Amino acid sequence: MLGVQAQMPAPGQWTTPPFDPRFPNQNQTRNCYQNFLDYHRCVKTMDRRGKNTQACDYYFRVQRWNEQIKQGTFPGKI
Repeated sequence: MLGVQAQMPAPGQWTTPPFDPRFPNQNQTRNCYQNFLDYHRCVKTMDRRGKNTQACDYYFRVQRWNEQIKQGTFPGKI
């Protein structure tokens, strides 16, 4: 299994996410949204267990939704 660093693209060089069987023929917005939720759930779980959250960085792709979380307008349940 590849390490997190090997999976992360260079800063500023984001690529299309790899195939996710949950979204075979979908607009990738749903995939991106799910990855964002998975990222925050991962961080929450790893913090609770006292482990390093670096492995969760694989899921983090969208920063704009952080502002919505801070404002209390994000529609997802984290």
